Amino acid sequence: MLVCLYLDYKYKNYFPEICVLWGEEGMLTIRRGEARGHLDFGWLDTYHSFSFGSYYDPAHMGFRSLRVINDDTIAPGQGFGMHRHEDMEIITYVLSGSLEHRDSLGTRAVIRAGEIQRMSAGTGIRHSELNASDRDPVHLLQIWIVPDQAGLSPSYEQKPTGLVPGQLKVIASPDGREDSVTIHQDVLLSAARLRPGDQVSYALGSDRHAWIQVAKGELMLQGQHLQAGDGVAISGIPVLTLAGIAAGESELLFFDLV
Repeated sequence: MLVCLYLDYKYKNYFPEICVLWGEEGMLTIRRGEARGHLDFGWLDTYHSFSFGSYYDPAHMGFRSLRVINDDTIAPGQGFGMHRHEDMEIITYVLSGSLEHRDSLGTRAVIRAGEIQRMSAGTGIRHSELNASDRDPVHLLQIWIVPDQAGLSPSYEQKPTGLVPGQLKVIASPDGREDSVTIHQDVLLSAARLRPGDQVSYALGSDRHAWIQVAKGELMLQGQHLQAGDGVAISGIPVLTLAGIAAGESELLFFDLV
């Protein structure tokens, strides 16, 4: 059964904020992209899947150890100046353009589409994130995951994702499998690009949960149509099937969480 809840009157003529699909196997909850928190500062156009900064929503404070998914578009030559973080695993996934990173460890790097960055803030780190181009915007997802312990030594890692169209690939993990970046939490983060007709399945452990974030395009999940910006929380469904549709190539992130 699929039930859609209109939790805010201003949205109800356009889309459901949350759709819940449940049955004997488990529950799938869709958080539509248009229902996310949205702020446009001119230099930064940002959507928040969960409460962040001045966007506060007690119904969406995160999912399991997943605390933040911010969908940021940064104008040319603009960005976040030097600022501090502690005790958080911070992942940056660039969708288009390039992002220049500097930090108090002495790291200076440019992250481009097709790459993933992991920064463990640990006992404290300062960093800046600037659009590396003075002509083109940069579009990225920034993800925060609560680490499995506090007080870690700050560290930095950056790798190509190595995605192959039509395949789900691990890009972040606790043990660095499949040449992924290493995170300090029991989370497997995979990514996929799906062309029309592509289909991937994922076996979710009985004690595990999933969050799927659609980064680009449109796809089908368990017969439900999803589009860019949509997020889905999943519990108790043993096999998940994702399929590309005729609208063109899609891109997604898949979080397997304890």
